[in-house]
Amino acid sequence: MLNIADTLHTWCREQRPFALATVTAVTGSAPLPVGTSLAVDQAGHVVGSISGGCVEAAVHDLCRQVLDDQSGVRRERFGYSDDDAFAIGLTCRRRTRSPRPERHPR
Repeated sequence: MLNIADTLHTWCREQRPFALATVTAVTGSAPLPVGTSLAVDQAGHVVGSISGGCVEAAVHDLCRQVLDDQSGVRRERFGYSDDDAFAIGLTCRRRTRSPRPERHPR
């Protein structure tokens, strides 16, 4: 998350609402480690990455939902079977646990 800290600090200073998703667990191989984060503001601007592409769109959509309905913390699990991963060309064959979109500021 340190790679996006400066942007998040700016967004907080500007009182710009944003949702933050953070990877809390990974099984199997993964391109990015636990603690990796992605943030989306209300205008749809994105900073960071949680998967290097595998589930970015789904996490972006979850962040937008959190911002739209002000639902607070959520836990989600993303993963693919070996067959699904092969079918869509994924090489990482991993499960990402609990990207946690949270709305900020609260």
